[in-house]
Amino acid sequence: MLGAGMVLVPPVPYRDPAAAIMENPVVSEKNRFCGNCGEKVGRTRGDQTGRTEGFCRKCGTQYSFTPKLSGGDRVGGQYEVLGCLAHGGLGWIYLARDRNVNDRWVVLKGLLNAGDAEAHKAAAAERAFLSEVEHPNIVKIINFSQHPDARTGIPAGHIVMEYVGGKSLRELLMERRDQDPDAVLPVDQVIAYGLEALRALGYLHSRGLLYCDFKPDNIIQSEEQIKLIDLGGVRRMDDTVSPVYTTPGYRVPEDELRGPGPTISADLYSVGRALAVLSFRFSFMREYPHQLPPRHTVPLLERYESYDRLLRRATHPEMERRFHDASDMADQLTGVLREVLSDMEGAPHPAASTLFGGENFTIGSDVGRADRMLVPPTPTEAAALLPTPLIDPADPASQHLRGFQALPPEELVTALQSMPEPTPETLLMLARTLITIGRHGRAMDALHQFSERVPGDWRTLWYLAVAELSTGGFEEARSHFDELYGHLPGESAPKLALALACERTGEHATAARHYQTVWNTDHSFVSAAFGLARIRLAQGDRAGAIAVLDTVPELSSLHVHAQTALISVLVARHPGRGADDLVRAGQRLERLGLDSESTDRLAVRALESALDWSTSGGRAEGTELLGDPLTEEGVRVNLERRYRDLAHRSTSGTERCELIDKANSLRPVTLL
Repeated sequence: MLGAGMVLVPPVPYRDPAAAIMENPVVSEKNRFCGNCGEKVGRTRGDQTGRTEGFCRKCGTQYSFTPKLSGGDRVGGQYEVLGCLAHGGLGWIYLARDRNVNDRWVVLKGLLNAGDAEAHKAAAAERAFLSEVEHPNIVKIINFSQHPDARTGIPAGHIVMEYVGGKSLRELLMERRDQDPDAVLPVDQVIAYGLEALRALGYLHSRGLLYCDFKPDNIIQSEEQIKLIDLGGVRRMDDTVSPVYTTPGYRVPEDELRGPGPTISADLYSVGRALAVLSFRFSFMREYPHQLPPRHTVPLLERYESYDRLLRRATHPEMERRFHDASDMADQLTGVLREVLSDMEGAPHPAASTLFGGENFTIGSDVGRADRMLVPPTPTEAAALLPTPLIDPADPASQHLRGFQALPPEELVTALQSMPEPTPETLLMLARTLITIGRHGRAMDALHQFSERVPGDWRTLWYLAVAELSTGGFEEARSHFDELYGHLPGESAPKLALALACERTGEHATAARHYQTVWNTDHSFVSAAFGLARIRLAQGDRAGAIAVLDTVPELSSLHVHAQTALISVLVARHPGRGADDLVRAGQRLERLGLDSESTDRLAVRALESALDWSTSGGRAEGTELLGDPLTEEGVRVNLERRYRDLAHRSTSGTERCELIDKANSLRPVTLL
């Protein structure tokens, strides 16, 4: 399941539990902090070695970094301790065998409310919901048990969990850095981990639980599966009393924790931070504890703008502008992954959007007019070709609205306005249709009603932007579409819309980048290919335009149109036009297999260009174009024949006469 089946993540061998035991369980001084205030504790001062037990100088809270359980101890008379596995934010984690159940391996971790027996009972009862958590990406809680502290005799509670053999994502990262201090994990692999983690968090959120302490240390990969471990900090969403355990560098700003406290968006914020830490190197603890470095300073973010935008939305300082649903973030992250893989592998990775339909791009059946797509679309055409947001199936009128979609615009407006109680989706469809037919005032009224009914819905901004685009307000449309791109970084529609707007504002480099991203990812967006070809031509890159048009697949309904436009580029007058361009155009035309009339009309355009070239001094001895020599006489003979064939097929007397006159004017001069 890693990476939705698209990413090949190297498996991590299952680790023998006995081999994972620490030989010398010591917490290094750099990792000793007060559990209450975060102050550094247990550090060396002068000649005095740092103490592993004591009291925080700042708040007076007692700390201890020595293991409380030793090999051979039996917790609850059932779990025989073998040794320490690691030290976490809440204390030591131990490996043990369950002597009551086939000597299975288990992990023991201290409860949050470790104290006397009554405190243990309260903590165990409070956290009994953890035993009900069942998800393939979340470690299983088996039991709760207690064991008296060897020093104080006070019972300490422990969570008993399944043993997950493997390595944490932090360990995988550190192994790479042993070879190269600046090493990171491959971005596609990081995204694959993120998607699985979001599945796990989404499950917890659906059960009213918050994880609170997401970080690479708490994700373990074993074989080809990952698991979220360390549920000690999990709390109910309505819990405002229990202590909150988070990790600097991954947690939301402190004032947010003190204010609304942990939230779903705070969990997803930590996922964004973890993705960043794993995929590029930056000072996430000191210089950028709550921000990301500028995009231009990180090559990975420069290369993958959508990934950059996703991380910035996930970690936005304003809580309202972040992701608020794990599945929503996963959808956008999946779209970003498809873009990344398309770039890495040089092949499209398309998929149907959960938010938008396909583009509404049509040229018509006349292939002879396909080259008009090499001219920027009018504002109305640009707005019309954009994908349409899907109808919400939960809307009461959704079934009726789907049936209305085939109606002509004027009839559709009448039908929508006749509905007694307009639903939100009815108002959106009415606004879209009114924009299409140019009634912008009434469209804005419908959109205003929608925004009052459904405040904060991104579709309000989408249709505002489409309306601006349709009336030539390119700067305003560009601004709105750019904001939507930041909100929906994994969707193609905002990028396509932004490219169209940037093309009209003269930002050719930006437009080309977005057209390229859309086209590389999904070849069903043929308008992006034509848009990119237009930009390349505007930049003087004919070869680039031809290369783009040549990538429209043969199975596409617009393949012939793309090839026709390509032929137009080849035969157009330009300083470097030569016999090779003309011959290539002719060869492509012959391979298209069009009907006779369409072939003749396109051939005439190519031959007219060849005649212009030859009469301007062009020479290509021994070369043929469309069956005749590429000489002035050969081209004239070919043109005369094509014009006469067109005249023979014409049903208009006037057109027939014009074509005959043209054929006669091109006929080579003879002695007879």
